[in-house]
Amino acid sequence: MSVSTLSARQASLYDRVKTLIPPIEWPVFADDIEAILHLKRQRDAVILAHNYMTPEIFHCVADIVGDSLALAREAMKVDAKVIVLAGVHFMAETAKMLNPSKTVLIPDSRAGCSLAESITPADVRLMRERHPGVPVVTYVNSSAAVKAESDICCTSGNALKVVESLGVDIVIMLPDEYLARNIAAQTKVKVLTWAGHCEVHERFTAAEVRALRVDYPGVTILAHPECPPEVTAEADYTGSTADMSAFVGRERPRRVVLLTECSMADNVSVGYPDIEFVRPCNLCPHMKRITLPKIRHALETMTEQVTIDPALAERARRSVERMLEVR
Repeated sequence: MSVSTLSARQASLYDRVKTLIPPIEWPVFADDIEAILHLKRQRDAVILAHNYMTPEIFHCVADIVGDSLALAREAMKVDAKVIVLAGVHFMAETAKMLNPSKTVLIPDSRAGCSLAESITPADVRLMRERHPGVPVVTYVNSSAAVKAESDICCTSGNALKVVESLGVDIVIMLPDEYLARNIAAQTKVKVLTWAGHCEVHERFTAAEVRALRVDYPGVTILAHPECPPEVTAEADYTGSTADMSAFVGRERPRRVVLLTECSMADNVSVGYPDIEFVRPCNLCPHMKRITLPKIRHALETMTEQVTIDPALAERARRSVERMLEVR
């Protein structure tokens, strides 16, 4: 395929991802992208895409991109009638909770999350029984039913602020053990944890970080706070996906590693062609269930629609709204 034969719009879209997608592969995506752009206008729809989406989704069809905190905040500002959540199921639930009158679609309802699956509402109630009066801070990587049992939610980007905003000496922080332990190291608040882990971030090791430094001299290593504490201790910086992206733009390291899901480095690298991104690739199988053909199908058929029991949604929404009030 010659890029010169593309329409002006296709050429503009391809230019965004040309460093990641060879010209010969572009036709695999082009028809679906064109159809999705048309369907968005037809359906009055917007696509919210998490930072872990593949580049052809993130850069070519998404209207709003970011980490879970950014998507939660932006979901409340959306005027469109339809929201397509290119991410995992708990994110689509959060969008629906914050926009109960809108149609929220997830292209594949099987796009789950190991963290969300690690805890149930009964588990939260049991923790409350064991620790009476201790507030429950729940990571947004959780089901609506678990959020409904919580006092306030948090994301990896605002967890420390949320914990310290409560003005208490002790909190229960669920379900990510490593996020909770990494936050506990930054505050005087005692943090009680749950043994949930992200199947992507838990695979990174301190030995791997040390090996990266040997193999790539001068590399700057950024870690997500869902990584084990021994990994974040070896890193140069720890932060959410939004924080990592901001760090790269602010510090402009010559060579950098992002210890998080693979597509994050792909998406950030588009804006910084002068920076070498070393890519130790841990894929999220759930995020990768979301593809261009599935987004197209979702808009064509208006499926799969996310529904939440109104009473449960109201309780869960309070926890999310309390989080969004923390600045």
